[in-house]
Amino acid sequence: MAILHPIKALRPAPDRASRVASPPYDVVNEEEVRRIVKDNPLSYLRVTRAETDLPEGVDPYDRAVYEKAKTNLDELRADGTLIEDETPSVYLYQLERLGRAQTGIFAAFSVDDYDNDVILKHEKTRRKKEDDRTNHILTTNAQTGAVFLTYRAIAEIDEAVERIVSEKPPLYDFVAEDGVAHRLWRVEHGLTQRFVSALGGAEKLYVADGHHRIASASRARAARRKENPGHNGSEEYNYLLAALFPADQLEILPYNRVARDLGGMSASEFLDRVAEDFDVASCEEKAPKRHGTICLYLEGEWRRITLKESQTENGVPKDAKGVGDRLDVATLQRRVLDPILGITDPRADERIDFVGGVKGTDELERLVDSGDYAVAFSMYPVAVEELMAVSDAGEMMPPKSTWFEPKLRDGLLTHRI
Repeated sequence: MAILHPIKALRPAPDRASRVASPPYDVVNEEEVRRIVKDNPLSYLRVTRAETDLPEGVDPYDRAVYEKAKTNLDELRADGTLIEDETPSVYLYQLERLGRAQTGIFAAFSVDDYDNDVILKHEKTRRKKEDDRTNHILTTNAQTGAVFLTYRAIAEIDEAVERIVSEKPPLYDFVAEDGVAHRLWRVEHGLTQRFVSALGGAEKLYVADGHHRIASASRARAARRKENPGHNGSEEYNYLLAALFPADQLEILPYNRVARDLGGMSASEFLDRVAEDFDVASCEEKAPKRHGTICLYLEGEWRRITLKESQTENGVPKDAKGVGDRLDVATLQRRVLDPILGITDPRADERIDFVGGVKGTDELERLVDSGDYAVAFSMYPVAVEELMAVSDAGEMMPPKSTWFEPKLRDGLLTHRI
């Protein structure tokens, strides 16, 4: 059973929430962060990306960056920008984009559940990025960014959420610069236990986004436990900040790929290699209309590639050894990126980049037409049920397989440990 843990959240004063709330730390580059912070000194990026308050060129993993993050967090508390609720609470967080809303439970969840596979992952992490967020947590004594979790909906929770959202005004209600509306409710004390008990009926929760954050929360807990001879399991470091949304409310956009070169081949040689396993045809569409199809942009022309019938069995690639291998992103990696382009490790190879589907296929064309990249691959999005099936099977997806939109904002809730 999944454990939901109410928290005494550190959160923005209502009149400052829209200015504090910031994009996730890992979706903006340093130039963008410095511009945002210059225009808005209350931005929570001053906590999550504190290198922007230090001279340009500083190593973002330098100890001084984490110390600055702690200083900035303390200052936001001291000047009243951030306030702390007096009693532990559960919150509801709603995001609305293009008229489509998703509403989830925002609080803390058990690190034990992550360590014991009640909370399942689907993506490998990079040690350096884990080190970064672990150091950030341990230095600030806080979890400053939420993990994005999902689960198979529970009717009792859906009904309670709907009642609160429809009857009670939110603590915050603002529209961010990207057009996404953000709303936050605090669940009344009398209803909190209802949510805790109802979520206990969920056998599994799933990491949708935030694998490095959740892995870092686990590592930070291990460090704190080692330092604490009186550890008893009730300490706040045993819980991780997360927003949990029902799977039927989520939308996954494609995570597209662009490769910098063709590995020394000409365009025709590359297409000939692709045609060994795929049917290749010119097409007008820029995005696949169904699973099993990939759109390829090369030298100003879009092509549709589909595995040849001889390479599939009952619609499944013959070389698929598990649930995750059936995904189009996995097929592309096994059949094109690795054997043809020589991109064996997409997590580390600088010859490949990833473009979130929210940017559209025009961005793929722009990158290739600029000459900075040689070929782009437009993918069909992974379904939430596919994500959960891969996690249930204990398998991993290729990196950057899913792009969830809208993104959670940092700074709305902070969990002090």
